[in-house]
Amino acid sequence: MPVILRRAGRMDSRCERLIGVALGALVFSGFAGLARGDEADLRERIARIASADKEIRQGGIEAVTESRQAYGQLLPFLEAFQLGQIYRYGDRVVWCPALETDSGGNSIAPLSDPLTGDELVHEGVRLRVAKKELEGISPRRRERRVIQILVRAMQLFAVEPEKRLAAAVKMGGLRKLDALPDLVLALEQEQDPKIRHAMRESLSLIQLAAPADKIAEEVRREAARTLGTLCSARGGALLKELLAPRDDASQPLPAGAALAVYEEALAQIESYQLKVRLLAYVFSGLSLGSVLVLMALGLSVIFGQMGVINMAHGELMMIGAYATYEMQQLMGHSLPDHPVNAYYLCALPAAFCAAAVVGWLMEWLVVRHLYGRPLDTLLATWGIGLVLIQAVRVRYGDNVGVNSPTWLVGNTEPIQDLSLPFNRLFILGLTAICVLVVYGLMNFTRQGLLVRATVQNRETAASLGVNTRRADGFTFALGAGLAGVAGCALTLIGGGTPDMGQNYIVDSFLVVVTGGVGELAGAVWAGFGLGIANKVLEPTFQAIWGKVLILVAVIIFIQWKPAGLFPPRGRLADV
Repeated sequence: MPVILRRAGRMDSRCERLIGVALGALVFSGFAGLARGDEADLRERIARIASADKEIRQGGIEAVTESRQAYGQLLPFLEAFQLGQIYRYGDRVVWCPALETDSGGNSIAPLSDPLTGDELVHEGVRLRVAKKELEGISPRRRERRVIQILVRAMQLFAVEPEKRLAAAVKMGGLRKLDALPDLVLALEQEQDPKIRHAMRESLSLIQLAAPADKIAEEVRREAARTLGTLCSARGGALLKELLAPRDDASQPLPAGAALAVYEEALAQIESYQLKVRLLAYVFSGLSLGSVLVLMALGLSVIFGQMGVINMAHGELMMIGAYATYEMQQLMGHSLPDHPVNAYYLCALPAAFCAAAVVGWLMEWLVVRHLYGRPLDTLLATWGIGLVLIQAVRVRYGDNVGVNSPTWLVGNTEPIQDLSLPFNRLFILGLTAICVLVVYGLMNFTRQGLLVRATVQNRETAASLGVNTRRADGFTFALGAGLAGVAGCALTLIGGGTPDMGQNYIVDSFLVVVTGGVGELAGAVWAGFGLGIANKVLEPTFQAIWGKVLILVAVIIFIQWKPAGLFPPRGRLADV
């Protein structure tokens, strides 16, 4: 065995014994796959492993380990055996994945075949027996480790790519020398590039972390080079550990050629990981910025086009979030029991309409009587926001949870170690669509023309037959509806609370002022810019100090360009 570990290429004798593992596993197809091996022989092995006799059971485990003939077929059985889901029912070995409870509170066991996983049927219905009729079987302490190693090796050859990938990654974390032969064989036969990458990484981690008397130094150096080539984050952590000063004289630091190789590999890994972190910060900033842009779009329409400081804009976003929650409840969406993915497609227009109606009522009942008095509109909308917060708190409590649709759960990895969640990618796409829709609405539709005419000169527009009151109501409802869409999007990355809008209203006003009041392009540039700045500063400074620095930077910028990135047009241009 030491010779095998010293030279990765000298594993022929062990690999010959493991060839059967791959041949059996590659044709394994879940619980029903019995393409290789005699079924009677497989059931005989299961009976031996599940035997009450210690010697018979130990012999059965050793036979499976040594023969390597039934790896694929016996993997589900051994995994269930580890979990204590295998029982004896009379003279039969059965599998019970989960217990049930009858009306009398008794435990009932639905039974399945331990080899195929098929439900056992009696007189046309699934066989269910009382738990007390079963005799529990589980491996003893000494057997448990043997089966654990066996299952871990078998998972490297599983049909499911996810299972092979998880097994490969886990082996690198455990760094067990006895896993090397199985890992080498699996790597030779693996075709999936991502899984091959994980296997190469784990193989190198095991070799590099092994004691010097178990692995030859040239093999360890080659493992370090491989980890550097793979830009492995786990490899970087291990190399730092090996290069760190230590008090134990029995473990000397690498020297000479090994030291140079280790340092070069670590530098290569750290350079790549720095680029990945920067990309992650930029993406997180774009994600935060997309929410700010959605909020700022509504503010830009209301504040820029009408000159109204709407302090209840955050509460309009909250209305959109709670409209999304109501749509989820109405359609019965829940994860993982009852996914109804269509609910979110219905929630987007519902959130827009709910917030738009509330915004229109605000304008009709309060704001239209305060035009030309910005301080009064500020105080009035602030009071309306407090009323909305308290009303929602009375109705829903302090917190509600919204489950994302299943197609927005998970992430993609465009490059190694850079994970992009689907929900945040969706928010970016939704923001882009909203910007285009608002731009098209304001510049290429009759209603947009009427709004712009009212903004530029209310008296002239009214004398030409424009219903300026209706234009005001439409503008306020549009801005409020955009805030509702922002609230709907925000439920994908957090729950709903009555005061959730307070976390974004100040930043949204900063976006509007920095970008230029009333300018959509300015809102987009400023929103994404402030979002990225927030995320880039957070790792270096505390979150609160990062916001302080951004506020100082905005103040300095406004002193330099009082009109923002894009000077305003319309009613506020002459102020």
